[in-house]
Amino acid sequence: MSRETHFNRRDTLKAGVAIAASVALPALATAQTPSKMKLRLLETTDLHVNVVPYDYFRDAADDTVGLAKTASLIKAAQAEAKNSLLFDNGDFLQGSSLGDYIAYKKGLRPGETHPMLAAMNALPYACGTLGNHEFNYGLDFLDNGLAKAEFPLVCANVERVGGQALLDPWRLFEQSFEDEAGNQHILKIGVIGFVPPQIMQWDKANLDGRLVATDIVDAANRHVPELLKSAPDLVIALCHSGIAGGQRKGMEENAALHLAKVDGIDVILTGHQHLVFPGGKAFDGIDGVDNVKGSLHGKPACQPGFWGSHLGIIDLDLEKRGERWRVADFKVEPKPIYERTPDRKIVPKAAIEPLVLATVMVDHEATLVYMREPVGMTASPINSFFALVADDPSVQIVAEAQIAYAKGLMAQTPYKALPVLSAAAPFKSGGRAGPAFFTDIPAGPIAIKNVADIYLYPNTVQIVKVTGTQVREWLERSAGVFNRIDPAKADEQPLINPGFPAFNFDVIDGVSYKIDVTQASRYDGDGKLIAPDAHRIVDLAFDGQPIDDAAEFIVVTNNYRASGGGNFPGTKTTVVLEAPDLNRDVIVRYILAKKTIEPKADNNWVIAPLPASVNATFVTSPAAAGKVPDGLKAEAVGDGGDGFAKYRLRN
Repeated sequence: MSRETHFNRRDTLKAGVAIAASVALPALATAQTPSKMKLRLLETTDLHVNVVPYDYFRDAADDTVGLAKTASLIKAAQAEAKNSLLFDNGDFLQGSSLGDYIAYKKGLRPGETHPMLAAMNALPYACGTLGNHEFNYGLDFLDNGLAKAEFPLVCANVERVGGQALLDPWRLFEQSFEDEAGNQHILKIGVIGFVPPQIMQWDKANLDGRLVATDIVDAANRHVPELLKSAPDLVIALCHSGIAGGQRKGMEENAALHLAKVDGIDVILTGHQHLVFPGGKAFDGIDGVDNVKGSLHGKPACQPGFWGSHLGIIDLDLEKRGERWRVADFKVEPKPIYERTPDRKIVPKAAIEPLVLATVMVDHEATLVYMREPVGMTASPINSFFALVADDPSVQIVAEAQIAYAKGLMAQTPYKALPVLSAAAPFKSGGRAGPAFFTDIPAGPIAIKNVADIYLYPNTVQIVKVTGTQVREWLERSAGVFNRIDPAKADEQPLINPGFPAFNFDVIDGVSYKIDVTQASRYDGDGKLIAPDAHRIVDLAFDGQPIDDAAEFIVVTNNYRASGGGNFPGTKTTVVLEAPDLNRDVIVRYILAKKTIEPKADNNWVIAPLPASVNATFVTSPAAAGKVPDGLKAEAVGDGGDGFAKYRLRN
């Protein structure tokens, strides 16, 4: 199939875009016309089947997500510009409950249109590329989905075994655009796409023996010279890969900065990291990155968040130089669909585009039914009423799912022989959110939306390698949730530090330990070592033996923790795998596979016994009455204030 083509004219929202076949173009501008032109490039990325502004886990509207909202920004951005082109940068077929409903419940047969593609087809996408999550449901599902795309897709670094292209590596488009004087010019625009080569590891079961993925920069060096033979005026790289510094070693997951060094590429649209560029703090201080202007080694680049949270806008000033047009200047803006006020309220900045919303409403309604239906059974109740003072089933189920998931991934790596531990925190544990903010799932049917009660945040799985010493220090940092209890005092002493976020109280499963709250916390609230001689973690053991400080372990956690969130020792610099899945998706799949779960706490950690005279108290929900877990000695002692119930530890 020829890679030279024309953008197609579309109707509905597409009517505002100047697109025409070359046979119908006006005559080319003469030499006397001005040689300046403006071209607006628009980007979506990491949509992850988020069309409707809705959180299926909370079963509530959500103004922070949805292509139906991004579409109104697209429409406005096109109306402001004479010339514009819209691109998608991948990860569109998987990631929301709507996507899981199609893949796991409804299915996608040949000839059927995936709701995400239906929504995208309602917009004037010029071209797109694949993300790593496009492969999560297998090649047959992917082929069925892409067959109904009404816009071309490109990918240069993935081939079928045997050398056949999965998709065209690049396309050359001929398009008529209007210069600043109103004259028409035909521009040749090359578009090339890339995906992280780690798909072969992340989706080994689906892709092994069927596809081959190569290094992004190597693929660019192979295909860009071929593209340049057609003398394009502009080459746009759709790079479903993030921005990271450091020396290039090959096979990078986040290779956009290295890709920017490839001669012939003029613009880079990035994604995959679920971040915003320019402006995101993660990109400060990286050599070659201008985090204000929005460039990688001087070339315009953008990364517009995820789930439709932003529309990427790159405004190019083009000048005619000889027979070809070149980028003279540019402006980059990731435009949000909402803003968050200082008091954390959400203020919508975009309306819903009805034409896009309408394409998915039937499947949206079916997804709501799917989310509300049981997907498994829990033989034991799952609640977090006592999660801050005892091992807890709401954390246990996370640990079990994460360990099962990580063992499968680690089996394909050099770390396969290392013991796998799990770090997880009780997210819903009262506190400032009030006495209703607890997980409380009764024994019996469990629905997918219940997973939001267990795992509140849309984190992704990451895996780190640590030593026994680092496991100990990780737990010491976590133990900062407790106030120091004076064993000589008989007066009431609150056990929990209300200023310590519950999401930083990591429990590590796979080891056993006690927490001595009579010791001072080694770390302050910011994770700074303040009491070097204090040791709250005692009797730390692995496999029944005192832990070897030099031994190495794999700990499965989330992207927040692995990127330094909470300033936990040993996490930020030891990431060995950035997995492609959400932690709560891992839990859902674990329940689907098990059918019946029984997440009973195994009491791998306890608070070390206190003298009988000590009156250490904590508060929880009144709904905790009669639900004190086995192994915890605690009794209700009255009103805790602000709607909470007060309990006292007993020894």
